[in-house]
Amino acid sequence: MAVSTDTQATKTSDLPLPGLDRAGHLRLYTLLLKTRLVDERMRKLFKQGRFAGTYFSAVGQEATTVVIASQLRKDDVVAPSHRELGANVGKGVSLTAILGQVYANTLSPDRGHAHPCHYSSREFHVIPPASTVAAQLILGVGAALAFKIRGEDRIAVGFTGDGGTSRGDFHEALNFAGVQKLGFICIIQNNLWAESVPLKLQAGITDLSKRAAAYGFPGISVDGNDVAEVYEVTREAIERARNGGGPTLIECRTYRWYGHSEIDPANYRPPGEFEFWKAKDPIPRFEKILMEKGLLTAEEKERIAQGIEREIEGAIQAVEKAPPPRPEEAMEEVYSTSPRFH
Repeated sequence: MAVSTDTQATKTSDLPLPGLDRAGHLRLYTLLLKTRLVDERMRKLFKQGRFAGTYFSAVGQEATTVVIASQLRKDDVVAPSHRELGANVGKGVSLTAILGQVYANTLSPDRGHAHPCHYSSREFHVIPPASTVAAQLILGVGAALAFKIRGEDRIAVGFTGDGGTSRGDFHEALNFAGVQKLGFICIIQNNLWAESVPLKLQAGITDLSKRAAAYGFPGISVDGNDVAEVYEVTREAIERARNGGGPTLIECRTYRWYGHSEIDPANYRPPGEFEFWKAKDPIPRFEKILMEKGLLTAEEKERIAQGIEREIEGAIQAVEKAPPPRPEEAMEEVYSTSPRFH
């Protein structure tokens, strides 16, 4: 999608995100908005019965995934959970592949083998998510160990929720990463709820980043709905990991607008909680900064949104025309080393 490169006399030093020019700011905004619009559309498609299973929305949490993924190199590894739509969009995975995975048809990278929202991409080095909560962190740490052994400056980023920090896999992965001083970054998306269990009933601390002290590397808590703050912290963590400085644990305090999945009414949440967090929506907050700095105009905003909608419509049409996998494919490549999974 083409965006204007006119700097409008804005100096690079005056831009809100260090290291990004005007085009870079608009690219990040576009990725954030794309994640939101795709997510909301997928919720509608599910309610229309256009695909089976369920759907895990990440509306409200876009800054926690898109911001760091958009800074990674193509050969860096992402170890996601089931709510990392934004990490896939930020990394560059096509909407056709993303929607194909949810529809479980022949356009899906996993050919319908995995549960909806278990996005992956061999091309962009996104590991298939683990249905076991936090198990993907062990895979991400394993990738980081391989990079260290090979002498490569590639890094791995793993995502989990606040509930995942109470799982053994979380502690084993981070302990090993700390001992080995691996190029690994763990993002905790603290959205206050582990499905229907509140944070106060799953952890004895409120600052989940403090867990990093036990593993011997830095931990920091940030406003996960503040794009600029998430960008600054993740940028430093990426540089540290790539230059041999070891892991970082980043707790992003955020909120999922909807239930754990589309079959969850989320009626366990107290009155006013959703409204409080909706007012902290990361996308209009970032949009306001861009407009105040003269980096985004109302006309560009509309043009970007229209371009994304066209891309979404094209992906939906392609995916809904694609046939389902042959039934016998369910038995194929379960133990195979074939490169089909990409």
